[in-house]
Amino acid sequence: MKIAIMGAMPEEIAPILEHMGEYATTAYAGNKFYECSYGGHDLIITYSKIGKVFSTLTAATLIERFGAEMVLFSGVAGAVSDELNIGDMIVSTSLIQHDLDITAFGHPYGYVPEGKQYVEADKKLIAIAHEVAKEIGVSLQEGIIATGDQFIADPERKGWIREVCNADALEMEGASVAVVCDVMEVPFFILRSISDAADMDASFNFDEFLESSAQVSAEFIIHMVEKIG
Repeated sequence: MKIAIMGAMPEEIAPILEHMGEYATTAYAGNKFYECSYGGHDLIITYSKIGKVFSTLTAATLIERFGAEMVLFSGVAGAVSDELNIGDMIVSTSLIQHDLDITAFGHPYGYVPEGKQYVEADKKLIAIAHEVAKEIGVSLQEGIIATGDQFIADPERKGWIREVCNADALEMEGASVAVVCDVMEVPFFILRSISDAADMDASFNFDEFLESSAQVSAEFIIHMVEKIG
């Protein structure tokens, strides 16, 4: 199987590339894509850059240009649920765009005609993730992830997203990747490590957490690849 592994930032895929050791590099559409074989699969590894536009472009490129049959996304997120703490890992059951707003036409937040308000992640991949979590001894939570093109550092906005979107965590790429994979009928999986509480100036915590989080997430994703049949 040809499996795509995505992050938003180079730090999020660096440990995966280091583990692979050797790979071919292709420059395309203003980005670099790293190809190798591992666990009986062909892998395409890349980071998209931050935000919905770049992650949409990258997900579509992975599928259309490189023939990805499955997309695994790994990165960091801010907590919306009070039950999530820094360092916790969450896998999305579904994703919504919290900044998509045509409510003036009577539609709910996150929805456009002929689209979906919530896009569901692949249940088989979620089940595999729970098997991996048990095997490597990490705690994995499930929840709704909200995506938007803002870094949220305001308690009022955080509360709004939690209430209106029923979200547990928020970030800037997942839902756009989900939309692409859903319409292309490609199974996808979104894994996030909680880096901040999304209600403060989180830059210090984010920078401190990113490197260690990337290592843990990379190990998790590699184990998932090994278990995918």
